[in-house]
Amino acid sequence: MKRSLAAAAIAVLTGASGAAMAGDAGTTTIHGEMFTDFSWLDQQQNGRDTSPSGLGFDVKRFYFGAQHIFDDVWSVNITTDFTYDRDEGATQVYVKKAYVEADLSPAAVFRAGSAAMPWIPFVESIEGYRYIDEVLIDRLGFGDSYDWGLHLGGTTAGAFSYQAALVNGGGYKNPSRGDGMDVAARVSYEPVDGLTFALGAYNGHRAMDLAGAPANHTATRYTALAAYVTDRFRIGAEYFRANNWNNVTTPATDSADGYSIFASLSVSRGMSVFGRYDHADLSNNLVPSLADRYYNAGFAWQLRQHIDLALFYKYESRSSSERDLETREVGVAAKIKF
Repeated sequence: MKRSLAAAAIAVLTGASGAAMAGDAGTTTIHGEMFTDFSWLDQQQNGRDTSPSGLGFDVKRFYFGAQHIFDDVWSVNITTDFTYDRDEGATQVYVKKAYVEADLSPAAVFRAGSAAMPWIPFVESIEGYRYIDEVLIDRLGFGDSYDWGLHLGGTTAGAFSYQAALVNGGGYKNPSRGDGMDVAARVSYEPVDGLTFALGAYNGHRAMDLAGAPANHTATRYTALAAYVTDRFRIGAEYFRANNWNNVTTPATDSADGYSIFASLSVSRGMSVFGRYDHADLSNNLVPSLADRYYNAGFAWQLRQHIDLALFYKYESRSSSERDLETREVGVAAKIKF
C-alpha cells in the first residue's frame, strides 16, 4: 500500500495523468474531470441589473482524485472537488468521494464513506449534460449528490437495479452528525435496453437533529423518473415532491414539488442538439406564489474522446408576488476528463 501511494504521488508531481501504476498491493489510477464555461450572464432583480451579471470565465467544477484497486473485491477512492463559492468570494476545495468499496457481486456493491447518493448521480448519468447544469433537485437544493455513510447497491436479474444509503444527511461538504442518520433509496427497472423507470425516497433530519436542539420535523422526498436512451437520442422526465426539506428546525411546515423534461438528438457523429425544461413550486404552504422556471438549449460536439464542448443558452425565473429574479446566460461550456 505504501509503495502504491508513493507511486501515485510521483505521478502527480511529474504530470503522469490517467496512468495506472502496478505494485505488490494492487493498482492505482489517477483521474480528473473539469466543467468550465466562457459566457455572458445577465441577471435582473425586479427589473434592475444585479450581480453576477457580466462576461466571464468560470471553472464550475474540477474533480481530481485517485483509485486504488487491491484485488477483484476491494478498492478505495478519494476525489476532491474544487469550486468557487460566491457567498464566500473565494475558491473552496472539498472531499467529494472518500470510500472503501467491497464489490461482492453485481447485486451487492458495498461502500463506506462519502459516496454517490441513490438519486442525483443516477439521473445525471441518464440526462447526460451535467456540465451544462445540475439536474432538477440538485439545482434547486432539494438533495445531495454525495454523502457520508454506508452505501449498498447493485443489479439483479439484469433488468432491476437498486441503491440504498444510511447517511449523516448533511451532504459531502458537511460530514457532521446529528442525533440519528438519514435513509435514501432508489429502485429502477429496465424492461428493454435503454428504457428506464425509477422511483426514489428520502427520510431524515439532514444532520439538523442535534442534542439540545431537536428537530421539529422530518424531511422527506419522493422522486420518479422515466427515460428512454439510445445511441441516437435520449428523452426523459423527472418528478419530485419534498416535505419540510428546509423546515426541519422551524415551527412551520412546508412542501415543494416540480418536474423536469429533457431531450437530446444526435445529428451527426459526435454532434448533438439538447434541451431541457424545469418547473417547480418551491413553497406550497408558506409562499404559494414562489415558483422557479428554467430551461436550457444548445448544440454539443465531441472534439475528441474525453473533451466535449457545447454552445448553450440558459434562462431561469424565480418569482413570487413580491420578488422577481431573472437570469439569462449564453456561452460555451466544456467538459474535460482524464
